[in-house]
Amino acid sequence: MATFRDRTVILGVGGGIAAYKSCELVRLLVKGGASVRVVMTPNATRFVGPLTFQALSGHPVLVDLLDPASEASYGHLDLARRADLLVVAPATADLLARLRAGMGDDAVTTTALACTCPVLVAPAMNTRMWEGPAVQENLAALLARGWHVVGPSSGELADGDVGDGRLADPAEIAEAAGRILAPRDLEGRRVLVTAGPTREPIDPVRHLSNPSTGKMGFEVARAAARRGADVLLVSGPTALRDPDGVRVIRVSTAEEMAAAVLGAAGEQDLFVAAAAVSDYRPSAPLASKKKKTDGAESLQLERTTDILATLGERLAGRPRSPVLVGFAAETEDVVPNAREKLRRKRCDLVVANAVGRPGAGFGSDRNRVSLVGPSQVEEIEGTKSAVADFILDRVVPLVDARRPRS
Repeated sequence: MATFRDRTVILGVGGGIAAYKSCELVRLLVKGGASVRVVMTPNATRFVGPLTFQALSGHPVLVDLLDPASEASYGHLDLARRADLLVVAPATADLLARLRAGMGDDAVTTTALACTCPVLVAPAMNTRMWEGPAVQENLAALLARGWHVVGPSSGELADGDVGDGRLADPAEIAEAAGRILAPRDLEGRRVLVTAGPTREPIDPVRHLSNPSTGKMGFEVARAAARRGADVLLVSGPTALRDPDGVRVIRVSTAEEMAAAVLGAAGEQDLFVAAAAVSDYRPSAPLASKKKKTDGAESLQLERTTDILATLGERLAGRPRSPVLVGFAAETEDVVPNAREKLRRKRCDLVVANAVGRPGAGFGSDRNRVSLVGPSQVEEIEGTKSAVADFILDRVVPLVDARRPRS
C-alpha cells in the first residue's frame, strides 16, 4: 500500500454508481497516512451520503458552494491551497466534460479550477460512453494539461454490459496516487530487489522452504519504482501479482536466484536482499517420488550459494559498487546477529526482525524491524509499505554518496 504521511489529498466524488467504491479509497488513503478532504457533486450525494465520507475521513464534506458554514472562509479555495493531490473518482463522462471545459458550477469543478497540485482522474462509465469520441477527446485534453489517469478497468458493468468502463480498483487508484506523490529521489537509479522464499526440491512433489510470502520485498520494489527507480525484482514462488512498473524475474531455487542476482547486481546502484533464501538444499534430489516407509528417514543437506556474501566479496573495494542492504530474520539476539551479518557480508545496512512476533514478520501486512548500520540502530514499526519507504529514506543518501549523479 502506498504511503501518504504528511500529505493532504482531496477526493472529488462524481455522480455515478461507482461512488460507493470511493469509500474504500478514502479508507486506504487515510490508512496510508493522508489527511483526506472530500468534495462531492450534488448527484454524487444521491449514491453515497456525505455523512459516510465524513465518518471515514474525519473531516466535513463540501457539497454546497453556497453553504454559509463552509463558504464563510471560501472553503473550496482553502482546500485547494492545502492540497498535495486532487483525485477525482469516479470521474463520470459529464464530470470529465465539465473539468475539460473549466467549468466551476459545483464543489468538485470549482475546487479543481483552484488547485495547482497534480490531478488524478479515475474514469467510470458505460463502455459505449467511454469509447465515444467526445469522452476520448475530453480525456486527451486533460492529459495534455498534465493531469494523470488511472483505469478504467474491464468487466461487467452495473447495467449488464461487459467491457471497459469500470472504476479502477480502489487499491490501484491509491497506488497511482502514491506514485504521483512519492519523492523522485531514485530517478535514474537502478535497483535490484529479491523477495519471497526459495524451494529446494527433495523429489518431484516435496521441497524444503520457509513461510515467506514476499510481501516485504514486493513493497520495497513498489516504493523504489514510485521514487523513479528502474527496478528489477527477482522473486521466489509467491501468490503476489507483479508490482506496476517493475521488471520481474520469477525463480524457484536458491541457485536460480543466485544466477539471476549475480548476473545483474554489478550494474545496479542499490541491491536490497529481502528474500528468505534457503540456506540448505538436499544434496541428491530424487528424480521420482520417494515412497513412505515405516522406518526413520534421513536427508543429506548441503549449503546453497550465499548470495549476499558472494556479492559483498566480489564488490569489496570497488568505489562505485552498489549499496548493499541485507535482511535478517532472527529468533533471538536480533541486533547482535544483525551487526555480525553487516560485518561478515560487507553490507551497508541490515534490516533485522524477530520472526514469530505477533503483527510482524512472515505473512503479516505489518512489520517491526531494526535498521542496523555501522554505527547506529533505528527501530521502525508500521505497514510493510511504510517500512519500505522508511528503509529507502535511509538508503538514498548512501546511494547518492556512493554513486554521485553525473
